[in-house]
Amino acid sequence: MLFDARKAKLLKPGEHIVVVGCSGLRLKASTESKAWLYRYESLVDGNMHQIKIGNWPAMPASTAVVQWQALKDRRDAGVDPAQEKRAKKREVASSVYTVADIVADYIDGHLRINRKADGAKAVAARLHRATEALADMPAASVTRRVAFDLIASLADTPVAAKSVRNELGGAWELALDAGRLSEDAPNWWRQIMPGKLRSRGAMRGDEHKGTAKRVLSESELVKLLQDDFSLLSDVVQDVLTLYLWTATRGGEIVQMHASQITQEPDGWWWTLPKAIQKNAKRDKASDLRVPLVGRALAVVRRRLPPTGYLFPSTSKQGYPAQAGIQSQVNFRQPYCVQRPDVTRTRLSVTHWSPHDLRRTARTMLAGLGCPNDVAESILGHVQPGIQGVYNIHTYDKERRVWLQCLSDKLDTLVAHTAIFNRQDA
Repeated sequence: MLFDARKAKLLKPGEHIVVVGCSGLRLKASTESKAWLYRYESLVDGNMHQIKIGNWPAMPASTAVVQWQALKDRRDAGVDPAQEKRAKKREVASSVYTVADIVADYIDGHLRINRKADGAKAVAARLHRATEALADMPAASVTRRVAFDLIASLADTPVAAKSVRNELGGAWELALDAGRLSEDAPNWWRQIMPGKLRSRGAMRGDEHKGTAKRVLSESELVKLLQDDFSLLSDVVQDVLTLYLWTATRGGEIVQMHASQITQEPDGWWWTLPKAIQKNAKRDKASDLRVPLVGRALAVVRRRLPPTGYLFPSTSKQGYPAQAGIQSQVNFRQPYCVQRPDVTRTRLSVTHWSPHDLRRTARTMLAGLGCPNDVAESILGHVQPGIQGVYNIHTYDKERRVWLQCLSDKLDTLVAHTAIFNRQDA
């Protein structure tokens, strides 16, 4: 091997020198470096190819010759070294743990296990949309700036932005726990924009409604029950009545089934299976027994079929969607601009949603003096912390007493409403 180091130092960009005695080995200069190259005729396709070995002088000539000999042996054995190198790069690239991988693992390893199917599906879709531009980026390469820019791009919808930030924080935690990310990899999602993503409330008309929690006053309840209920369909009226008289969730009310209704020595009961409750994935949650009294019982007895749902629907699930109830209420609100061609009488009590009736019922229970533990059990809330571990009292008797008090209070507000002027079905 003959290599002239002096000539190598004098090489100008674009020039090269060959190494005598090492066929195809050359040193070529560029504006940035001088690189060892092996140039050869491929036995695979017959074309001239070249492959970089290293940079001079970091790699001395003696080392370059050793590397050249190994590559030449591969070439003589019928392997194309350049093609082989490209294949290895593709293999390495395919094994990189990307943002798309981390999101997929979080969906499969957490969301689908710990969330209800619809909720998991919605969060998964939100994460896929938000991270689409970063899908192929190595997760370990996500910087604070990258994380900030992504969340900042969603700032016009702060609730969605906060959800994406929190869920990605959970995805990174899962990856760190599983060892798919280096232990020192920062979880920027847990650190960026703290306290800066605040909801302004849903849009009503052209304005945000704000984040204040709506509770209807007694005078508003009178107007609602006496006048506004008659503007709504029978199904919506009955669902809203159950919101007020049971303080349960709309998603649970629309799934009320004949198999859940029982008449027992102390009265009628509606037993909500844990599986249909919001707390279905929580270990401390259990079936919720709801005493049926007053107008709630009247609705149930009128609608109770031998089998099936009390609110049957032609939908895929067999019962109406909670969102459909909300949509029908919103359609009558003075600020609703949907279907402007349809003339309809508007509600006199405005800026409320069905869920506000559950909050109103809870507030009225507090006003009546209902103990907090009992009121929270009526709502089906799981007791927090150590209290939830040791206090396993069912509160069945107390729930019946206080829901009867609530029913009596509501009945004193209005002696007669349009809903009970209908003929029983």
